[in-house]
Amino acid sequence: MQRIMGYMRKAAQEYKMIEPGDRIAVGISGGKDSLALAAGLAGLRRFIGIPFELVGITLDPGWEGRRTDYGPVAGLCADWDMEYHVLNTEIGPIVFQAREESNPCSLCARMRRGALHDAAKKYGCNKIALGHHYDDAVETFVMNLFQEGRIGCFSPVTYLSRKDLTMIRPLIFAPEREIAAAVRKAGYPVVKSQCPVDGSTRREWTKNWLRQMEKEHKGITQRLFGAMKRGHISGW
Repeated sequence: MQRIMGYMRKAAQEYKMIEPGDRIAVGISGGKDSLALAAGLAGLRRFIGIPFELVGITLDPGWEGRRTDYGPVAGLCADWDMEYHVLNTEIGPIVFQAREESNPCSLCARMRRGALHDAAKKYGCNKIALGHHYDDAVETFVMNLFQEGRIGCFSPVTYLSRKDLTMIRPLIFAPEREIAAAVRKAGYPVVKSQCPVDGSTRREWTKNWLRQMEKEHKGITQRLFGAMKRGHISGW
C-alpha cells in the first residue's frame, strides 16, 4: 500500500484535500477501490502531519432483498482505528423492482449519493472521500464525450453548498491495476458486488474500449489524463 499512499499524498497536497480538524466520511462499498481508499487514508493519518478523523460508511443496497455481511470490513476498520457504520437501504429493490429502470445506474448513483451525504451529516463529517481513481477519471471523460457530447469529468475536490460538504477523491492519481495489486498483496477481504447489472454497464463498455485503444495506441489513457490536467477540465 506504500505506493498507493504515495499517489494519495500527492493528490491531497496538490488539491489541498485534507485540512487540520477534518472529519472525513469514507465511502466503503467493500470493493477493492474503497478498501484501498480506507487503508490509504488510515495510513496517511499516521504520517502526513495533519490531524484528521475518519468515519467509514457502508450503504447496503439490499440487492434482491438480501443483506450483505460486512463483518470483515468492520474488522479492518477496527484495525485501522476507524469509526465504522453500515446503513441498510432499499436502493436495490427501488431501482430494480419498484421502478424497473431501463437505465438503473443513474438512479442508483443518485440515491447512493443522497444517502451518503445524509449519513456524513448525521455522523458530523465535513468531507466525504470517494474511491474514484485514475482510470475512472479517464473513463468518465470519455463517457461524457461519447454519450453526452460534452467535455467534462468529476472534480478532484467539489464543494456541495446545499449540504455544506466537500467531496474529495484521494485516489485520482492511482491506476486501477496498481490498486488491485496492492489490495491482493495486503489480503483485504473484497466484498463482490451483487448488483444485477454488474459487468454490463456503460462504464464497463468504456473500460473495454479504452483497453482496446491501449493495445492499438499505447499510452492513450495517459495522454487523455494529461490533456484533462493541462486543459484544467472540471477543476483538474
